[in-house]
Amino acid sequence: MTPRNNHRQPEGDVNPITASPDDSPAGLRSRPENTHFRKAVDEMEGYTPGEQPKRVGGWIKLNTNENPYPPSPKVSEALASFAAGCLRLYPDPECREVRGFLAELHGVGIDNIIAGNGSDDILTMVMRSFVSEAGVCACPDPTYSLYPVLASIQGARCEPIPLEPDFSFPANFAEKASGASLVLIPRPNAPTGTAFDKLALENFRRDFRGVVLIDEAYADFADDDCLDLAVKYPNVIVSRTLSKSYSLAGARFGYAVASEELISGMMKVKDSYNVNALTQAAALAALKDRAYFEETVAKIRATRKQLVKELLGMGFEVAASSANFVFAQPPDGDAGRLYAALKEKGILVRWFSSSAATQSRVRITVGTDDEISALLSAIRQLVVAGT
Repeated sequence: MTPRNNHRQPEGDVNPITASPDDSPAGLRSRPENTHFRKAVDEMEGYTPGEQPKRVGGWIKLNTNENPYPPSPKVSEALASFAAGCLRLYPDPECREVRGFLAELHGVGIDNIIAGNGSDDILTMVMRSFVSEAGVCACPDPTYSLYPVLASIQGARCEPIPLEPDFSFPANFAEKASGASLVLIPRPNAPTGTAFDKLALENFRRDFRGVVLIDEAYADFADDDCLDLAVKYPNVIVSRTLSKSYSLAGARFGYAVASEELISGMMKVKDSYNVNALTQAAALAALKDRAYFEETVAKIRATRKQLVKELLGMGFEVAASSANFVFAQPPDGDAGRLYAALKEKGILVRWFSSSAATQSRVRITVGTDDEISALLSAIRQLVVAGT
């Protein structure tokens, strides 16, 4: 493969932290005349989700980190037995049954848990709760591109703090984040897949006076997690989602664990009925089926290991992944060409083109063994054969 520099930027694959204002979802725009919107809304770009194919079928979709396996059969049973007449009523605004099960699962009190419409809803609550208008939050760079968008909506600023060249947690993070009231740290990180050193995060929390949100959307695919830090320290929140490891991305259920004080404050700002009744039923059923959850996670971890091995064998550089995806640089560093060539073959991966830290890599979701075999076959044709 010969490097090119004339790639068309793929829609939805930009990094709003480091991209220029013209192509960044969090970048500033000129404010239109006769507007009715707040200044912050006029001047920002909205979050762009990963590309969703317009035609149904025919794609191998490895670009949005969805679980390739269906949810637990218990979910189907729960939804089939759901009394549709109940939908005339509002759902439990506090999700007490699901939160009660999560409290037992994690060994905490029910008042240490808050539920949300996906973990993005949790992130919105956290931003509303701990970052003032014109305030500052901070996050690693590169990372989840929603963080700066939520800050912009709040009329606040998100300060990017560059990771080390190997995507590890920088020693000077506390110093760089000293002006922030909130720091958002995904572990494992997206799009890199790396799990920051846990002791480094704990030491950072000690030196930081604000609130630390550890976003554990992918923690079930890692070797450890930071849930104990949320129990141990009064300024730490750990957020989780059922979208990835429980195959419920379409249902939208997330939650956070923190001190009773922090949860109580967040309860004030959440939407009144933020988790619908069907989602609460599906979430409870999925959470209770521990055997199916463990089996699915084990399959994804095994496929991830094989994917990394094969990519390394073809000369790729692959970041150490603790998530359900890998972040890989092709031998010639031309990730844009690889992205486009795979798309022509009906295989979607994700390319974050706007940041120098990410533009030489593609992010590949771990699919089924058959999907990954098809991906690797296509890559061999493109990379090894040089076509």
